[in-house]
Amino acid sequence: MEPMKLYQQWLTDFADDQETVQDLLAIKDDPKEIEDRFYRDLEFGTAGMRGVLGAGTNRLNIYNVRRVTRALAKYILTTEDGAQRGVAIGYDSRNKSDVFAKQTALVLAAAGVKVYLFESLRPVPVLSFTIRHLNCIAGVVITASHNPKQYNGYKAYWTDGGQMPPESVKGITDRIPDTTYAESIPMDEQEALDKGLLTYIGKDVDDAYIAAVKKLSVNPELAREMGKTLKIVYTPLHGSGNIPVRRIFKEIGMENVYVVPEQELPNGDFPTVKVPNPEDPGAFELALKMQAELGADLCVGTDPDCDRVGIACMTENGAKLLNGNQIACVLLHYILSQKKERGELPENAAAVTSIVSTNMAQAIAASYGCKMVEVLTGFKYIAEQIHIYETTGCNTFMFGFEESYGYLSGTDVRDKDGVNACMLIAEAAAWYKKMYNKTLVDAIDMLYEQYGYYGDKVVSFVCPGKDGLELMQKLMASLRENPPMEIGGAKVVALRDYQTSIRTEGGKTEPITLPKSNVLYFELEGDAWVCVRPSGTEPKIKLYCNAVSKSAEETQELLKKYADDAVAILNGRM
Repeated sequence: MEPMKLYQQWLTDFADDQETVQDLLAIKDDPKEIEDRFYRDLEFGTAGMRGVLGAGTNRLNIYNVRRVTRALAKYILTTEDGAQRGVAIGYDSRNKSDVFAKQTALVLAAAGVKVYLFESLRPVPVLSFTIRHLNCIAGVVITASHNPKQYNGYKAYWTDGGQMPPESVKGITDRIPDTTYAESIPMDEQEALDKGLLTYIGKDVDDAYIAAVKKLSVNPELAREMGKTLKIVYTPLHGSGNIPVRRIFKEIGMENVYVVPEQELPNGDFPTVKVPNPEDPGAFELALKMQAELGADLCVGTDPDCDRVGIACMTENGAKLLNGNQIACVLLHYILSQKKERGELPENAAAVTSIVSTNMAQAIAASYGCKMVEVLTGFKYIAEQIHIYETTGCNTFMFGFEESYGYLSGTDVRDKDGVNACMLIAEAAAWYKKMYNKTLVDAIDMLYEQYGYYGDKVVSFVCPGKDGLELMQKLMASLRENPPMEIGGAKVVALRDYQTSIRTEGGKTEPITLPKSNVLYFELEGDAWVCVRPSGTEPKIKLYCNAVSKSAEETQELLKKYADDAVAILNGRM
């Protein structure tokens, strides 16, 4: 149906919903906005569904949440005992997260599917843990992670606590077209409670989760000893991390944790930051000010759904932030070195990372005899490896990470875990302070001296609007058909095409064993690479650059060359 006809239909169908009607009437003279809101349905994929809040088929609202949930219910009803096992539902601090979570619960209940709904906001990793802890068939979290405040999302998980596998996603997407708004009606809350279809959960699950995280402490004695003097400034960035992160700090013995008061309480408008993203230096502005006033050792920040963690520190040369790769390398080195020192490092130790993460982690792992396994971008692939290790016994999982500030060191959660990571960061900070009187910012410099000056840079090539997806496809096709011979003056020595599952080097080809994905990976001379990947959630192509040299300055120069030229190549093919 044409966008304008859909627009008129929504005004008619949802005439009793004043909020939706007012939202639609506000754009009645803006045909471009009407087209953008109605030219397609908001897509449901492996990462779920994410979009701008508002009325329309291409926006996130209660009607699209209900419809997708109804399709999820239909799929669950095809499983043997899914309805009885039930679905766990959580949500973060974003605007309408609580509303969408309850709507999700009550639409599932209306279909006869049992639901466990958290009584207040919780981090994503707690939901992942809950699915396994309560033996649920699936889980849903209402979150848009670290996106701007205009966004929200619907993340779906399956029975192992990881994001939905492709066959389950297909089971839902196949049912969405035949699912109408009219049939996606929620049950009355009291009726759902009376029928035992809705159960509110909270403290008991929290206690079990914190106990599971605490077991992952690498050196509890050191944490208790240094926790008396180590000072940490923490900001939840108005999100869901405030209570669980502070609790885990307290449980391992961190006695001096100071929370940024302006960012402590949940607020979906995120009034103190441009974006609630611990990758963004602006997110740490208040925390760094507080650190300077208190003389604290470091600042730690989590995003709204508390699955990503950033670190910042005041130094003699001003504020410095560690990026996701740097944090991962510090944590990996801490875990492996401490496990080895304590005689707890298994012979079949393995760490898992994504293809766009730093090669430095491989160097660190190799120095401790730990296998490093590369997977596609997306924490679900790390979760898959954990499942393989558990079922076959071939490896023992030590650590998993992505360059996008996501880390995990245990197996009770199957997604990146900000609470787990905060605990490890505190321990690592305690260890470096005790052993070397150094901060974690100093720690990465020590690792560079030992393993080489690795560096990375991520650039986003934005393709906005209705034509954005088409442009992204065109650019990727162009790079496939006519790949560059060099990037930034460095020769391309090999090309990995994860779509065709073929690696080409010097005219010779070999298969790639990972699942197919629309990713091109250019291996450059000098152990460098540039990876090109369309974002799965936003209208942009991400360019990942990695380099290593004998000095920080040289590495930064190389990265600038690679990134600038990669952008120029894309611009030249518009």
